[in-house]
Amino acid sequence: MTEWSIAEAARVLLAAEDAGTTRGPITGEWPDLDVPTAYAVQDEALRLRLARGEKLIGVKLGLTSKAKQERMGVDRPVLAWLTDAMVSPPADPLPELIAPRAEPEIVFVLGSRLAGPGVTAATALAAVDRVYGGIEVIDSRYHDFRFAAPDTIADNASSGVFRLGPVGVSPVGLDLTLEACLLEVDGAIVDSATGAAVLGHPGEALALAANSLAERGLALEAGWIVLTGALTDAVPISAGSRVAAHFTSLGSVTLSG
Repeated sequence: MTEWSIAEAARVLLAAEDAGTTRGPITGEWPDLDVPTAYAVQDEALRLRLARGEKLIGVKLGLTSKAKQERMGVDRPVLAWLTDAMVSPPADPLPELIAPRAEPEIVFVLGSRLAGPGVTAATALAAVDRVYGGIEVIDSRYHDFRFAAPDTIADNASSGVFRLGPVGVSPVGLDLTLEACLLEVDGAIVDSATGAAVLGHPGEALALAANSLAERGLALEAGWIVLTGALTDAVPISAGSRVAAHFTSLGSVTLSG
């Protein structure tokens, strides 16, 4: 029987990610794994990532829809870390993942540090240098994406890889509530949404990220990338799939399995 601790949970999940294997939810064996402890696991896994040479480049949000929050038993989105190892370069095929699912996202690159508490969408957007369209390919170290909220937080919110599109736009004058996106898989449009799907406006997600990090004595740093959350449901993809997200003002981003 595993003697669970923050360090052991981080080690187990990172080893599963590296090996491309899945397991049952940790909460099934460690019922005391709550949300604060899960964030501590996430932070320890980040420490291990940095120790092996990865660089911290930003954060991502998950569970930004009310329906997903209710399903997972949480009352607000979750945060996770982004490192340079999670970037999918434009010309590269997707790496081999366990159970990849694609989500289109509106992505911010910060021009200045953003620290809470008290950050609003307006003050958050003032810290943004450029806005991009992106695709995140989430993955999970749990069988069939079945887990409780603390499990996914500990697992870095099902992080996989992400890719930004080629078009970076100033947020000034950009109506991100109405920014539309079509998600295409293998030539067929499978879903669509607008920026309003992310907490009413992606700027709200950015503000929430800054304020949530402030509760842990942290801030969003200049130059960081912030994935604001899925515009649509995550779409399972397979080896050889071609995925594209087409945005109104942010161009198109594509990737292939």
